[in-house]
Amino acid sequence: MTKFLVSWRNLARKLHREERGAVSIETVLLIGAIALPILIFIIKYGWPKIKDYFNSGMSDLQNDADQAKTN
Repeated sequence: MTKFLVSWRNLARKLHREERGAVSIETVLLIGAIALPILIFIIKYGWPKIKDYFNSGMSDLQNDADQAKTN
């Protein structure tokens, strides 16, 4: 059992010291840090306007379709 724990400990040390790929991880975190507040803002403030615009367009489309049926 101790051999198993030692191998896991060695693997953890190697992973902790490994720095390849750190730039790409930092880039992803930076993009996420910028995109997340923008997404939250759009969902909180923009979504009702987007939903109303979509519903208005759908009702206009339905009205036009009903008018086309009667003509």
